[in-house]
Order: sequence, then structure tokens, then C-alpha cells
Amino acid sequence: MIDNIINDINGKEKVLILGFGREGKSTYSLIRKYLKDKKLTIGDANKELINNNPELKEDHNLEFVLGDSYLDDLDSYDLIIKSPGVNFKHVNYDGFKDKITSQIDLFLKHANCLTIGVTGTKGKSTTSSLIYYVLKNMNKRTVLLGNIGIPVFDEIENITKDTLVVLELSCHQLQFVNASPNISVLLNIYEEHLDLYKSYLDYQLAKLNIFKYQKDGDYSVWGLDSKDSLKWFKPSLYSYEFSCDSKKVKTGIAIEKDALYLVKNDDKIKVYDRTRKRNLLGDHNLYNVAACICVCDVLGLDLNVVSDLIDEFKPLEHRMELVGTFNGITFYNDSIATIPAATINCIKSIPNTSTVIIGGMNRGLDLSDLTKYLNDNNDLKTLIFLKDTGYIMCDELEKLGCTKKLIKAKDMKDAVKNAYLCTPKNHSCVLSPAAASYNTYKNFEERGKDYKRWIKELK
Repeated sequence: MIDNIINDINGKEKVLILGFGREGKSTYSLIRKYLKDKKLTIGDANKELINNNPELKEDHNLEFVLGDSYLDDLDSYDLIIKSPGVNFKHVNYDGFKDKITSQIDLFLKHANCLTIGVTGTKGKSTTSSLIYYVLKNMNKRTVLLGNIGIPVFDEIENITKDTLVVLELSCHQLQFVNASPNISVLLNIYEEHLDLYKSYLDYQLAKLNIFKYQKDGDYSVWGLDSKDSLKWFKPSLYSYEFSCDSKKVKTGIAIEKDALYLVKNDDKIKVYDRTRKRNLLGDHNLYNVAACICVCDVLGLDLNVVSDLIDEFKPLEHRMELVGTFNGITFYNDSIATIPAATINCIKSIPNTSTVIIGGMNRGLDLSDLTKYLNDNNDLKTLIFLKDTGYIMCDELEKLGCTKKLIKAKDMKDAVKNAYLCTPKNHSCVLSPAAASYNTYKNFEERGKDYKRWIKELK
């Protein structure tokens, strides 16, 4: 597998590593291990990249295109190994799309092991981690790579033909692939990343690439309860579905009021009771559970053992994470919630939620349903808003005559301070922003850590 990837790269004369963050560095390291004298170019927006990476000065077969012009003249290269963080919204790549590849694309084209890919606007980190946890604890040789934070090339030398590779795949990683996983999971599609795509349609098509290049005998797993996933669904001999509407499920998981049922070959078997005690809170997490069970059924695993392992799995950091109880108030961190639907699900799932901290970068998402939900939910008493979308919702709620306590916080410290002042004892405060973090933080992880820091410092 590695030989084929290296041959692909070595067969092109002018090779550009586009973006030199974690994945770009991983790509450079792998190429240099096998092609010490290959001439390469590194392109990045950071003008200080060479000074920040002094080891690059020793590589005399490197050229650099840095700063504002790093996306110019891309069509002059024979191969562009693009990092997912590089924004192509304003790049006209129609004339050289066939030259664009990535770690994920190269790996999927040449993988000699079974690959399981998971994407979706929401839930992909939890679902891919849950699948990995179940497989690993059933003594399968398994690795979890991709958008979860571990570049494929970091682990590629440890992957054998017996390895099960679970890949969390973002829309950015899927946008330019020409190969798909053996088992591909699409959880849902909602409006997201409109600041990074030419249109919402382009975003949807990027997600759908997870299925586009599958071969005969590969399996697809579809979540059908978001309308923009359902509209693209085409059943096949190798497709599974999961839904709260049993009528939609021909093969897969029907999520019903009492349990999850496996529908297969005209049979319907209870596989997961909804009353079971699990660490993944909320009905929305049943979709992640359903997707995991579908994958495990494809692999022919014992679903009784799978169900027990699902119960044991603990949620990831920043995803409805229990921070702790301080001064009688229970705090939850849901910084991963970057769209309104995720925040509504979170509030529904956390017991005794009285206070919500909400708001972040304005990307033009429709906030009307969330604003109405916040106004109509009688259990919510205090709404604390962060810039920019929080302030927009606060102004709208004031116009609606909302009787809850509405607070515009200056920053996260101010938000947490007000949460301590306003949340009754034996109730919960939740950070669930319904927006990206980039107006204030580097990413949602940094935002979540800042929230947890102030909870502990201000207690």
C-alpha cells in the first residue's frame, strides 16, 4: 500500500503540499522518508512558516509559496496534496480538479484493508469513536484516524491487511476524493460550513462522495431523518438505513419508542432497549447507536455483545460533556454544537437545564427555529449570549417580549460568572453555542476548555 502511494507521488514532477498544519507536516514526513531527493513545494498562508519550522531550511529540495498568494497558479502543478483546512471557496479549480488529492484520497485508493468511513453534519466524531470502541473491545485490530485528529499517514506503516480502519471524514476531506470506504456511513446533512463552500449544494455533494466511488459488495449506511440526506438516498442490495420512521427502513435499524429493531430479510428483531442505562445521553444519540449497530451487523458481530459495549462507551470531550457540579450547579460542555439543531437536541437531553450559554461566529445560518425554541421552552430561565449570533438572538427575543433573563456576556468569563449568579441550585447550565467559534477562538475545543477553566476558577 505505501509503495503504491509513494509511486503515485513520485510519478508526478511538480508536487505541491498545500497547507502545512498537522496533516501537511504528516504528508511531508512520509514523503521525505521514502523520497529524500524529491523536489517538493510547500504552499501555506503563513508567511512565517519557515521561521516556525527551522528544520525545513535544511531541506534543499524544497520550494515555498507563502502568504496571500499561496493559492495562485495552482494549475501549474502536476499533483496538489491538499490539507482539509485549506479554504477553496474562492478558488476556481475546474481546470485542474483532477490534479487535487489528499491523504484520505491516496489512502482509500490504495488501501488493502477494510475501511469504515463516517461522515455527517453532526455526530460523526461520536459515531466513529463508538464504532472504534466496540470493535477494539471485541478484540479486532482497529485504528481510528482522520478528522478525529490523527492523520492517516501518521499510522499508515502500522496498518496491515487485517486492520479495520475507522475514518471520521469531514466534508473537506471528502470534497476531492476519487475513492470511497468499504463501509460508508452518512448520519445526516444540515446547513453547515456555508462560509467555506460556493453553495449548500456543493457542501452536500462533498458529503455524498463517501458513497460515490464504492464498488460492488461495499456497504452504505444512511441516516434518513434529515431531509437533505433522505432526498439523495437510493436503496441497493448493500444499503442499510436507520430512522425513527419504521416505514423508511427496509434493511437496518428502526428506532421506535421502546427499542431499536434490526429489520432484515422481512424479520424485525429487538437489538437495543431504550431503557438501558447508557453514558450517551439524549434521544439524538440513538442515531449514533443505530449507525454503529448497522456497521456491526455488516461485519457479522454478536449484537448482544455490541449492545453491552455501547452502554459502556463514554461521550467525548466537548460533546454534552459533564464538567461537574459546583456550588450546587451542574455544568455541561457542548462546545461541539455549531448548528441550531445540535443545541436544541442538547437542551432536550440534559436534565434540569435552567441556563444556556449560546452564540458564536455568524455564518448566515437560519436561527429562527432555535430562537423560537428558546422563547417557548418554559424550563429555561436564563439565556446568556456570546457574540455574534448570541447578540442577534438576544435582540430578537427582546422584540418577541421574552420574559426570561437575557444577558449579553462580554466574554466567556463573564458568561460563566452570570451562570453562577443566575442558575438555581440542583439545576444545570449548558454551553451549547449553535455556532462556530472562530470569531473568538481557534476551534470549538479551545472554546470548551476556556469554559471549563472559568467554571473551576470562579466556583
